[in-house]
Amino acid sequence: LCKPGAYRRRMARSGRMTRGKRLFDILFSLYLMAFLAPVFVVVTWNIWRKQGRPIFHGSERMKTPTESFVLWKYRTMQPAPSDSGVTGGDKAARVTNYGRALRQRRLDELPQLWNILRGDISFVGPRPPLRRYVEMFPDLYARILASRPGVTGLASLIFAPHEDRHLARTTTPTQTEAVYIGICIPRKARLDLLYHRHRSFWLDVKLISWTTARFFPGRLRPRRKGRPV
Repeated sequence: LCKPGAYRRRMARSGRMTRGKRLFDILFSLYLMAFLAPVFVVVTWNIWRKQGRPIFHGSERMKTPTESFVLWKYRTMQPAPSDSGVTGGDKAARVTNYGRALRQRRLDELPQLWNILRGDISFVGPRPPLRRYVEMFPDLYARILASRPGVTGLASLIFAPHEDRHLARTTTPTQTEAVYIGICIPRKARLDLLYHRHRSFWLDVKLISWTTARFFPGRLRPRRKGRPV
């Protein structure tokens, strides 16, 4: 664990972005909002027609170890007042058919362009964690959240498929919590910290290109080098 003085210094540095990265986020998010306006209309209409209201789902996430914000997504699950924690196999029955299709292409995350424009998150960075996990592992997340959270990132691209498989096998909230804390958090943390050490504009561009490649046929996707986690 950090000594109190070192911990406070990390808090002061948490979530910082360069002016260039912030400018890129603003301009690129405005461009995508305009370019993807028809997609927003179609998805919003289909959710309202097939699932009803609410159309959007807001979740408290952490921008820094001490600052929270509301992360917006399209709603992909049946509402549950007592819902908490990450999504695992125990919640699979609540995912709607249309919601499952949105998740496969990450279209449920389109509303996060608003979060990017506001400055809550960036295009590239560690995924913003829930408050409960930041409070469980304050020193770890003090290091991870030294980078502004993002929509996509090294951990999202490399470990997300493995995380989905691990969590899909769980059948109770207790199992989901144990798998996420014992397997997912440590492995994602290594990748998030690796990104923090090597972050640059061109690395962000490369990660964004790998993310958008999901929307293209397999033979047209750029190939990623590296061993699976």
